Amino acid sequence: MLPGLFFAFWRFSELVTLIPMVGMLSWFVHGFVKNNELTPTFVLVLFIVSVLALVWALGTLLCYGFTQRNATFIAFVDVCFVGAFIAGVYELRDISDANCSHFAQSNNAIYLGLGPFGYLAGSVKYPYPSFNKNCSMLKASFAFGIMNCIFFFFTSVS
Repeated sequence: MLPGLFFAFWRFSELVTLIPMVGMLSWFVHGFVKNNELTPTFVLVLFIVSVLALVWALGTLLCYGFTQRNATFIAFVDVCFVGAFIAGVYELRDISDANCSHFAQSNNAIYLGLGPFGYLAGSVKYPYPSFNKNCSMLKASFAFGIMNCIFFFFTSVS
């Protein structure tokens, strides 16, 4: 009974981190598709891995009887997801050094960079909040990817 509780706890933790990650990365994919541009590899790899992992985690949590009888297969697929998340995090590794609260100020205006979606500008008198939505979402997805590497490793062992 205790291994089953550990398995369910880690699966639930995976779902809690995968759902926001899929939402954030799908926002990027939608923006690129809407602009008729190719989605960059660093977004697309982690997006595909997270969508597949979300379906896998939800399916194995809901069909717990299946996972008890085929524990070796479930553990193998979880180890494969560990490798896939490592690849996704590796592709997104450049965001780890980014400063998401940086403002560039010139000619009495503040420009807020939105990555591939352009810039927002505001006057010094009425500045925008000091964060960059794109940078923050990519950095959060990077962190959730690392967390899911650990979580899928734990479920493969348990």
